[in-house]
Amino acid sequence: MGFREEARSWLEANCPESMRSPGYGTDGGRRAKLDPDTRLWLDRAAERGWTAPTWPKEYGGGGLNAEQHRILIEEMRRLNARAPLAGHGVSMIGPAILEFGTHEQCLEHLPKIATGAIKWCQGYSEPGAGSDLASLQTRAVEDGDDYVINGSKIWTSGADRADWIFALVRTDPNASKHEGISFIVFDMESPGVTVTPIDLISGSSDFCQTFFDDVRVPKRNLLDAPGNGWTVGKRLMQYERSSLGGAGAARQKITTVDEYAKTYVGLSDGKISDAIIRRDVLSLRMDERAYQLTLQRNAEEAATSKASGFLSSMFKLYGTEQNIRRQDLTVSIMGTRGLGWSGDGFEVAELNATRGWLRSKANSIEGGSSEVMRNIIAKRVLGLPD
Repeated sequence: MGFREEARSWLEANCPESMRSPGYGTDGGRRAKLDPDTRLWLDRAAERGWTAPTWPKEYGGGGLNAEQHRILIEEMRRLNARAPLAGHGVSMIGPAILEFGTHEQCLEHLPKIATGAIKWCQGYSEPGAGSDLASLQTRAVEDGDDYVINGSKIWTSGADRADWIFALVRTDPNASKHEGISFIVFDMESPGVTVTPIDLISGSSDFCQTFFDDVRVPKRNLLDAPGNGWTVGKRLMQYERSSLGGAGAARQKITTVDEYAKTYVGLSDGKISDAIIRRDVLSLRMDERAYQLTLQRNAEEAATSKASGFLSSMFKLYGTEQNIRRQDLTVSIMGTRGLGWSGDGFEVAELNATRGWLRSKANSIEGGSSEVMRNIIAKRVLGLPD
């Protein structure tokens, strides 16, 4: 049996029917409350190693090569299967630990990520260090076998539900601002950690501010060498931007606006009746298809050559701007039905569409603003002068 037949047979037998619908994978964690099918799908995929298909088997992954991974994604999209696991663990810190961590760090953290046992959050931005991240002031001072951390982070997504955090901290205040930074991970239940949620216009509190007051963290939790945090942090941002740009969502079929148009606008002779909306839907679908093919081509090229990591900025820019455009078009198609906030007069899907539209406004900021992405593309990809 070839790998495609093997993957198809396994998915058919193990992916619950309720997981074959639009939606997101759980990001796990100690406090995750999962419905039975979500838990079953996560546990089965983790046992197979397919929550992190390309990671080595000894670290909880599936050990798949690039071609096998591509086939697995295609077969999951055929079923419209949700990713069994999502979040910062598999898309950001996991790959960074795999690249920069010791064997002991990989054994300690990666299997817990792959099984969804630990939910992670990111400690990068600070109230005075956003786009100029290298100006961060959170300090980590050596004290015996530990670092003592003081400072604060902001826009720490999911910090109020996270089990561990990966953070950039300043370990050498006398070095240049880039060279004095280190990358460290630690438990969010450590004494001295306080989290305050930040309300968004969408009504949720996914973003938080996190405070560190004399938090003691073992030195062995440092990832890579002291002072090399900027290198690790930049690499992790490339993983993040690729994920935000849509590469992490490739396991599911693209949720199109066609169904909304059919429901809220109607059809005439088999076509969307409104000519302007028909044009906008077609344009979006063409761009989505071209983008997915570009992501696939980049993955294939990366498997045989050292592709530029700065291309992640291009994917982040285009993928997030495209999602904003998709959300705008969705609520436009729905008319007043797309502006509901609460009440029995709206369907759940309509209320979710409103919140999704509002939430998408953060896409152009999180993970690096669109303006910053354009600067990186100009300098690092196109080679344009300053």
